[in-house]
Amino acid sequence: MKAAAFLVSCLENEQVRFAFGIPGEENLELMDALRESSIRFVLTRHEEAAAFMADVYGRLTTHAGVCLATLGPGATNLVTGVADAYLDRAPLVAITAQTNLSRVHRESHQFVDILQLFDPITKWNARIESPDTIPEIVRKAFKLAEAEKPGSTHVELPENIADEEANAASRPLPIERIGNPSPDRASLDTAADLIQKAERPIVLAGNGVIRSGASDELRGFAEDLHIPVAHTFMGKGAMPWTSPMNLLTVGVLPRDYELAGLDESDLVIAIGFDFVEYDPRSWNPRGDRRIVHIDSLPAEISVHYVPEVEVVGEIRTSLHVLREQVRRPREPAWAIRSRERVLKRLESELGERSKGVLKPQRILWELRDILEPDDLLISDVGAHKLWLGRFFRTMKPNTVIISNGLSAMGIALPGGIAAKLADPDRRVMTLSGDGGFLMSVHELETAKRERTATVNLVFRDGGLGSIRWKQMAKFGRMTGTGFDNPDFVRLAEAFGIRGFRVEHPSELSSVLSEALQEASPTVVDVPVDYSDNPFIGRGT
Repeated sequence: MKAAAFLVSCLENEQVRFAFGIPGEENLELMDALRESSIRFVLTRHEEAAAFMADVYGRLTTHAGVCLATLGPGATNLVTGVADAYLDRAPLVAITAQTNLSRVHRESHQFVDILQLFDPITKWNARIESPDTIPEIVRKAFKLAEAEKPGSTHVELPENIADEEANAASRPLPIERIGNPSPDRASLDTAADLIQKAERPIVLAGNGVIRSGASDELRGFAEDLHIPVAHTFMGKGAMPWTSPMNLLTVGVLPRDYELAGLDESDLVIAIGFDFVEYDPRSWNPRGDRRIVHIDSLPAEISVHYVPEVEVVGEIRTSLHVLREQVRRPREPAWAIRSRERVLKRLESELGERSKGVLKPQRILWELRDILEPDDLLISDVGAHKLWLGRFFRTMKPNTVIISNGLSAMGIALPGGIAAKLADPDRRVMTLSGDGGFLMSVHELETAKRERTATVNLVFRDGGLGSIRWKQMAKFGRMTGTGFDNPDFVRLAEAFGIRGFRVEHPSELSSVLSEALQEASPTVVDVPVDYSDNPFIGRGT
C-alpha cells in the first residue's frame, strides 16, 4: 500500500465522511486513494471555500472537517478558511501537497514553505517525511483539532512520500474522544459564595457553552437563580430567546454592554467566554468588574479580565454543582428590569413596519417566524451581521453560525453547502451582504452539483455597509465602499437554479417559504434600506 492510500485509511479510521478541496498534480496519489475509499470528495471551485466548508462542518458536528489542496497557490488559498477555524475554535484538518523533498532546499517551481505559513494559524502542523509516521501524525492532527479549545491543524504530504510504500504491518492508531476534567471543589465553593452574595450578577455566555453542550445547564442555572444572561455573537443560542433570563447579543455596538447591564452588575459570571468573541476591554473598560471564570480551560491574561476565581473543568458539571450550592433565593427584580430594558430598546430600534420599505432589522425579526426553531441560519460577515446579532431571536444552540473570531467575508454560501451535506434533512438558510456573497458566488455551481438545497439570502445595498457607517462616524464621508451588482435573479438562473426577489415587505414570508420548498439551491435577492440606521451616531 502506498503512503497516500495509508493516509486515507487513517482518515477513514478518524470517521471522516467528506473531504473538501481541489486536486493538483502533486496530490494525484491521494486523490486516487480517496476514489477507492468511503470518504466522499467534494470538489469546490476555490480552496478558500473548501476550508470554509471544513470549518462549518467541524463546528456543527464537533468532528474535524477536512480540506485538501495541492502545493503553492492551492495551499495558500486555504489560508483564510484555516485561520477562521483557528480563531472561531472550529475543528479542522488541512492536508496539503508539497514538492519532492529533494527540491525544498533551493528555489523551486511553486515551492513555498507551507509549514511556516500555516504555523501562526494552526494549533499544530507537521510534514510527513516517512510513511511510518502517518498514523501518529494523523491521530495527533485530529486529536489536537478536536480538543478544547478546538481549532485548525495541518498535515503536509510531499509527492515523493505519497508514492512510497508503507509498512504492511502499520495500522491506524485507536481513537479516544477526550472529555474535560471535573472542576476543582475549592474553586466551586469560592464561586458559589461569590454568586450567592452578589446582588446584581449577570452571565456573559460564549461559544464554549454551545461547544460543551451545556445550554440546558445554563438555562437551569440562570432561571433557578434569577441571573440574566447576555451572550456573544458566537454564543447565540446558548439561551433561548423565550427565556425571561435571556438578554441580548453583546458586541454589536461599542457600549451595548451598558444596555445588557454589565456596567451595573456587581459580578460577571463568564461562562465558556473567549476573548476572540468580545474583547474584555470593550465591556470592562475600567478593569473593575468582579469576575467568575467558568470554562474548560484557564482564563487568558488581560488587565481587563482578572477573575476572582477560575472554575476550570467540564462546564456542564460546574453549572450543575453551582446550581445546587447557591441556595439563597434571589429576588427576580434585577433580572426582570434588565430584560425589560432590553426589550424596550429593541422595540425602539425595530420601529414600525414601514410600508414598502425593507428594513434589515424588521426582516430579521420576522425571519424568526418564517424559520422553524431547528432550522439553521449561517451568517456571512458584513452590515447585516450586526442586525442579525441584535434582532434574530435564536431558540436553540447550533442554529446560528457566525464567523466572529476572524470575521471572514465569504463564509456563508460554502458553509451552507457543508451544513446541508452534514445533515441533508435539515433546512439551511444563509445570509450574506452583496459584498460577501460575490466573494464566493462561484460555489453556487458546487451547491447545484452536490444537490445541497440551501436558501441563500442576499441583502443588496450596493456597498460595504458597516465600513460606510464607520467612515461616516469618523470622517463624515465615504470612500472606496460602493460597487455595482449583477442581477442576482438572472445570475442564479445562469447557474441553473432559481432566483427570487423580494420587493415588498409583504412578500417576504411567501417568497422565503417557496424558496425553502425547492429541491435545489436558490438565491433570494433582498434590496435593503439602510437609512435611519440605529447604529449610526452611537460610536459605530
